[in-house]
Amino acid sequence: MIYVSDVRVNQRTDILKKIFTKEESCRIEDSAVDISFFEFKERGNDSNVRELQHSFLIPSFIKTSDDAVNENSSFRYPMVRPPHHNENACILLFHGLNERSWDKHAIWAETLARMTGKPVILFPIAFHINRTPSSWYNPRVLMHWVADRRKRTASAENVTFANLALSSRLSSSPLRFYTSGRETCYDVAQLMDNIKAGKHPYLNENTKIDIFAYSIGALMSQIMLLSNYKNMFENARLFMFCGGSIFNMMNGNSPYIMDSQAFLDMIAYYQNDHLFQAINNDDPFDLPFKSMIDANYYTDYRTDFFNKAQNRIQIISLAKDKVIPYKGICAALGAEAAAKCVIKLDYPFEYSHEMPFPTKMNATNEVDKMFMDVFGRAANFLS
Repeated sequence: MIYVSDVRVNQRTDILKKIFTKEESCRIEDSAVDISFFEFKERGNDSNVRELQHSFLIPSFIKTSDDAVNENSSFRYPMVRPPHHNENACILLFHGLNERSWDKHAIWAETLARMTGKPVILFPIAFHINRTPSSWYNPRVLMHWVADRRKRTASAENVTFANLALSSRLSSSPLRFYTSGRETCYDVAQLMDNIKAGKHPYLNENTKIDIFAYSIGALMSQIMLLSNYKNMFENARLFMFCGGSIFNMMNGNSPYIMDSQAFLDMIAYYQNDHLFQAINNDDPFDLPFKSMIDANYYTDYRTDFFNKAQNRIQIISLAKDKVIPYKGICAALGAEAAAKCVIKLDYPFEYSHEMPFPTKMNATNEVDKMFMDVFGRAANFLS
């Protein structure tokens, strides 16, 4: 691991936010880190997902079926490269549910790149970050529809502009949670194929790929490792931050993620027979996904894998995380792997799952210290 002097989270987040918002390749002079943006166009990897997406109910303010959202199938992803980077290694960084930008994660990627000497690819989950029309998150456009959802779901908590699109889409068709994740898994496989074919300008064909995953990105990563599709992550190391829980022990009810009605609709759907009727049982990601729904589903299959893979998995759980609880992580991995892999931390300042390193508070020194602690651990594990 490469030593990096203390990072000022507040200041650095603001600097990187401006750079990432422009989506222009550049060099950050003070760290000599290069940021590049690459075009990605789906090959149409999964016809079953496309058929399901076309059949989903469409919220009134969206007006487009999921399979016809062009922004989702053709988009750009950023790559952060440290000076003299290793062309035979790379870290994939996956974000959380309902994330709309890389504002929070840019500093994570830069810090990991500098401390490991490895490039970091920030890859967006389907219908997240820059993979949706901007109108889905425009307060002026959504004002009427927020009021409408509050009226129709009078008892619902946390109905907000920030989560309206995801909440409405999941309430109308909860299977979207699965199809979006599966679509992303195939997108990642396409990216890996391109790298192995020598089609990436900064990575060699034999590049070893490891993963840093946050929140729901951790669930997706667990599913990809469990599936071992095309052996693409057979020897990969996985570091999870605020992630790794069994699905039905998560709590997505949040003003930043989804409203309480959408969360209830989704949990109810995935804990009944609809799941097994709608999903193609021949798909390589099907069984791994089902095994992560409930601790009692395919328990031996799931825990046997994590027991065998425990030396290449590490997880940081935060004590005040109300979305991804420590108990849920232990339930997913099983007692043996959890004892080996999970580190439980707490901070001496107010934080949350959605904002683990708050940038607008007085305790900046404490935030900086804990940030370096977390990413020092991550970099050491992924080096």
